[in-house]
Amino acid sequence: MGDFDYRKLDDLIHSRVRLAIMAYLASAGEAGFAAMKTALKVTDGNLSVHLKKLEDAGYVAVDKRFVDRKPLTTAALTPEGRAAFEAYVKGLSGFISDG
Repeated sequence: MGDFDYRKLDDLIHSRVRLAIMAYLASAGEAGFAAMKTALKVTDGNLSVHLKKLEDAGYVAVDKRFVDRKPLTTAALTPEGRAAFEAYVKGLSGFISDG
């Protein structure tokens, strides 16, 4: 069996909600807060907290602005976030292929 070191997985991404956010943004490119909330089936507060953690880590860029006097929040993976997510997925794939 190869190198099966689970400690190499990024703990920040490993949270279920943050993993879902990263996976969603990896495929969507950019997404609005409401679309993410609906797709991921999370509350406003839960999504906000997890997005903030990913933003603080530099994995996600969050843009808040007003459109027609209504707030619009969007998020997208940063290059660092995409690289971290790809490394995370590669790490999981290694566990499966080594087994």
